Amino acid sequence: MVLLTEAVLDPQQAVDALVTETDGAYVQFVGVVRNHARGRQVAGLEYEAYKPMAERQMRRIVDEVHQRWGLRCAILHRFGYLAVGEASVVICVSSPHRAEAFDACRWAIDTLKNDVPIWKKEYAADGTYWIEGENAIPMQSDGTA
Repeated sequence: MVLLTEAVLDPQQAVDALVTETDGAYVQFVGVVRNHARGRQVAGLEYEAYKPMAERQMRRIVDEVHQRWGLRCAILHRFGYLAVGEASVVICVSSPHRAEAFDACRWAIDTLKNDVPIWKKEYAADGTYWIEGENAIPMQSDGTA
């Protein structure tokens, strides 16, 4: 299951899509918007995505979880503006055993953050910033970095 949407994410949707009677565990990571980053107060985030490529990369991650671990995986990600406390990403992996599910879930979120063309803009009290890894790049008045 892969979902890239502007709608509010429901983590239970990923569980319902994956977990079967053969599973003894599922591991779920839910990333939420926090109210601070890099020493700044944050009011919200905006995610932009190149949707066709992002969905293709997300499917590749789901497929690789299946190939490497033999497990089912779901990835849900929001784009658009998100307020503090809202879920931005859900990764869920179901498995007969917990150890493999933890490993696959960590690999999936790390790979998603590194490989998938989804960009984050941070709205802070002192301005708006494009986030590139751990760097905050101030946004100019024309919307560019």
